[in-house]
Amino acid sequence: MTPRSRGFTLIELLISIVVLAILASIAIGSYRSSVLRANRTDGTTTLLRISMAEEKYFLQNSQYTTDLASAAPIGLGLSTTSPLGYYTLAVTAGATGSIATSWKVTATATGTQLQDNVACQTLTLDGEGTRTPADSSGCWK
Repeated sequence: MTPRSRGFTLIELLISIVVLAILASIAIGSYRSSVLRANRTDGTTTLLRISMAEEKYFLQNSQYTTDLASAAPIGLGLSTTSPLGYYTLAVTAGATGSIATSWKVTATATGTQLQDNVACQTLTLDGEGTRTPADSSGCWK
């Protein structure tokens, strides 16, 4: 009778390590893109929140404001960064060129969010509801 060998051969072990490495590289890349996409919602929801605050401010003061940080009645009383800190925020005059009649808010990626798709690193929303980049880019989804 021949003795039965137990365990793995070196070749079997190396093949299983290579297969695991390939699967891990695919999983990590997919996970990273999902995290960036999830972090992007920090910027998009903040832009929508500022949009509502601007309209409320307009109803009370008959003009818009570029002042995010100051408390009402001077400003919106919001932070100049998104709640999770992935974007910095700024409000400027919109299409009419006057802050009294139009506004445009911009969220610019910071920190780890700079690894996101270049098209999605700067998100804007204006008083007419125009979003950039366009919805077809997937940045607002």
